[in-house]
Amino acid sequence: MKKRATGKETLKKRLDSLYRKYHRRDLVHPDPLVFLYNYEDLKDREVVALIASSLAYGRVAQIMKSVAAVLDEMGRSPFLFIMNSSSGQLRSTFKGFRHRFTTGAELLHMLWAARTAIERYGSLQECFCAGLGETDESVLPALSHFVSRLSMGNGECRKGFLPSPDDGSACKRWHLFLRWMVRKDDIDPGGWDRVDRSKLIIPLDTHMHRIGLGLSLTERKQPDQRTALEITRAFSEIYPDDPVRYDFVLTRFGIRSDMDMRELEG
Repeated sequence: MKKRATGKETLKKRLDSLYRKYHRRDLVHPDPLVFLYNYEDLKDREVVALIASSLAYGRVAQIMKSVAAVLDEMGRSPFLFIMNSSSGQLRSTFKGFRHRFTTGAELLHMLWAARTAIERYGSLQECFCAGLGETDESVLPALSHFVSRLSMGNGECRKGFLPSPDDGSACKRWHLFLRWMVRKDDIDPGGWDRVDRSKLIIPLDTHMHRIGLGLSLTERKQPDQRTALEITRAFSEIYPDDPVRYDFVLTRFGIRSDMDMRELEG
């Protein structure tokens, strides 16, 4: 037991050192998170976060280009844009859009479903919290409800674009969205004050999976939901109130060429 505790303390010191060094706003770019900084109104930021996180796969340069292209079409208020546009107008606006596997039709599907959810619940936060129980240990039940609402409607939409935790997916992009919206500090703009950050789950992709293996936070070989939960629990032992606290810093090593991966080795 003493050896394990010592190991946790050593890891916490290393992570805290990296946090103090790299948890800085000037290191955010290139990251789709930067788009959220342009919107003070929470209703706009919810929509922007939804778009930016849903397209956060593939090469970073292409992600930035695709998110910018969508937001450029939406004007000063993405919230008012989707609430005041007809389905036909949205279809016409995004008919030529494509980001890797994501088509304009899928983007339309998500935005129209988001509009429907906002009309029913008042906001995307309220829609999410409608599925959140006081005794839930994580955001997974609420996320399952949230995805089900955004998957409703007409048109084709791949599960890969709007993955559900019910399928065992790590749902990296959803957990990235939640990190942005729930946490509030120099990096994450926050705004969702009804969700406890202690219930957040690490946004797990292949890069974070390799880090988890390297830091002995997991031994699982598949970057799936079980692995995401295992790594999150390990971080919770270090920082119970904020298990995704170190996510931004650790992911910088996979995004920025000016950061040395050897620093992770201690």
